[in-house]
Amino acid sequence: RGWGTVGDQFDNLEKHTQWGIEFVEKYTKFVKERSEIETNYAKQIRNLSKKYQPKKNPREEEESKYTFCRAFLTTLNELNDYAGQHEVIAENLTSQIITELSRYLQEIKTERKSVRRLYLIIYLCWSCTLYISSCKRRFERDCKEADRAQQYFEKMDADINVTKADVEKARQQAQMRHQMAGDSKSEYSSYLQKFNQEQNDHYYTIIPNIFQKLQDMEEKRIERIGVCMKTFADVDRQVLPIVGKCLDGMTKAAECIEPKTDSKQVVESYKSGFEPPGDVEFEDYGQAMKRTASDTSLSNSREAKERPTGKSKGKLWPFIKNKNKLSLKLGSGPEDFSHLPPEQRRKKLQSKIDDLNKDIQKEMDQRDALTKMKDVYVKNPQMGDPASVDPRLSEIGQNIEKFQFEVQKFEGWLAEVEEKMPSKSDTHRRSGIYETQNSTAVSNNCAQDRESPDGSYTEEQNSETQVKANTHPVPTSSTPEFDDEFDDEDTLPTIGTCKALYPFEGHNEGTICVTEGELLYVIEEDKGDGWTRVRRNEDEEGYVPTSYVEVFLETNAKGAMTYI
Repeated sequence: RGWGTVGDQFDNLEKHTQWGIEFVEKYTKFVKERSEIETNYAKQIRNLSKKYQPKKNPREEEESKYTFCRAFLTTLNELNDYAGQHEVIAENLTSQIITELSRYLQEIKTERKSVRRLYLIIYLCWSCTLYISSCKRRFERDCKEADRAQQYFEKMDADINVTKADVEKARQQAQMRHQMAGDSKSEYSSYLQKFNQEQNDHYYTIIPNIFQKLQDMEEKRIERIGVCMKTFADVDRQVLPIVGKCLDGMTKAAECIEPKTDSKQVVESYKSGFEPPGDVEFEDYGQAMKRTASDTSLSNSREAKERPTGKSKGKLWPFIKNKNKLSLKLGSGPEDFSHLPPEQRRKKLQSKIDDLNKDIQKEMDQRDALTKMKDVYVKNPQMGDPASVDPRLSEIGQNIEKFQFEVQKFEGWLAEVEEKMPSKSDTHRRSGIYETQNSTAVSNNCAQDRESPDGSYTEEQNSETQVKANTHPVPTSSTPEFDDEFDDEDTLPTIGTCKALYPFEGHNEGTICVTEGELLYVIEEDKGDGWTRVRRNEDEEGYVPTSYVEVFLETNAKGAMTYI
């Protein structure tokens, strides 16, 4: 049943439609607050993902090699995409619901005002009811006047004492009153018929139409609310597949974590390339007991001159104190990575070479593209000036030459590292030598192991040890940073000179500060650890990076050569 059946309840219907408009406003506010929550949530998720993103530093780059770190990075990226879907929800809620309802609210308010105005106009125009009442009262009054006039005429006509003129006058008066009553009756009847027709139209046509408009407006409002509620759910449902993909990406990343691979990566990251020292030789001190007294005295005097004072180093390789503190204190270290162990240095140099080759390839691609562009300009001058490309080509050529020079420089350092790194055949051969020496046990000239500043050992041949034993005593203790050769009582001989190519601060214990261009004496050459021992005067000596100096060894020194 339509609202036309309650045509006399316009005030209640008006209140109901106003409540419906207020409900639309309330629902719009609800969706707006939900959209703000989604926006804030997405912002917080993005900030969380950004907060834990790896920073651009060597430590984070090192961590990216591990599968669990890559899985966490993938999780952060997927979480960032997940936050993007919540932003999509907020945008769709705003565009598909909030904006539409705001516009619809204006339309429904305007339509309601127009219906209410129409009703008031009809109500005011219903003033003809007052005129019908006046016609009715006038007809009633005329009828009574006519009745009294008729009674007066009859009374005058029956009275014999009344003159004929008075009777005629009373008769005319009665007729006039009857005429007036007839006219009033006709007018009242006419207006009453018109009123009934208009009243019938009012209650059965006009008012029902107005109320029908209110009903249609209300039904449209309810329908629009239903559509918006469905859209409210569909907005979330639309992003569920992408959200599911984000979650699947997180799960897949977690499943890609490989503990064994990460364990192997630890070996690759911290493998120094140094080999453990060989077996310690057996020194047969019982040989002196088999000699005669005279031989013993002679040998003792000879051994006293040749045998170095103090005890030889007895550190075992697994328990060597790491000297990498120097590289940590020096920050990024020298350009050739000489502060790193051989294996790590080789990896760094190879990585640097690969990066430079990528830069070279990028520059060559740009050069090829510009060359093709120049050819097009030459063939079609209207498209551009060929000479405008020459400065850029020249710049690219210079960049390529610079990168190629850098590649050659790093390749030279890489070749130097690979030459110094011991091969597996050397390791087996050295082990065989130690086994033979232990089996014979006739030589008491043990190899002297020298601990390098970065924690490595360099094994020297017995003959070299004997020569060094004649020149200076073997140290008896070790300092926290470098070899205990600084505790020698005798001064090491000079084996050459060197010139500082770069300034070196030398903040660490065992190092010496040098300035660019300074000339120093070399007292111990590089043993493969990247450090050269130099002397400024009798009181100042220490280690400097080999790559920072140009060394000139004397011709009679062991392994004499000139290198940078």
